[in-house]
Amino acid sequence: MKKEYRVKDNNDFQTIFKRGKSFANRQLVIYYMKKKDQEHFRVGLSVGKKVGNAVLRNRIKRYLRQAFHELEKDIDSSLDIIIIARQPTKDMNFFEVKKSLTHLLSKERLLKRR
Repeated sequence: MKKEYRVKDNNDFQTIFKRGKSFANRQLVIYYMKKKDQEHFRVGLSVGKKVGNAVLRNRIKRYLRQAFHELEKDIDSSLDIIIIARQPTKDMNFFEVKKSLTHLLSKERLLKRR
């Protein structure tokens, strides 16, 4: 994922947590906030230490980045999104992570074409 597609600054994270909306399923929690005048969406990822060791946490983040890369054309460009991975994601493969993410985004109508 390109740098301009990432939410990295702690102030941005806190703003999205405070002012944004959230929803979840068993595997993922999503916070999002609409921002006008933005050329493309931005994503922040968070996987806590309770989920597993560094290798496992990095694998989950890779899966989420790849899922966003594949859904890039369908996601509304005016969004800032934060994904928090929960404990059950440690046992999931890429396709299950993508399915869970797609389900949440379509449930909240954050996808353009679905």
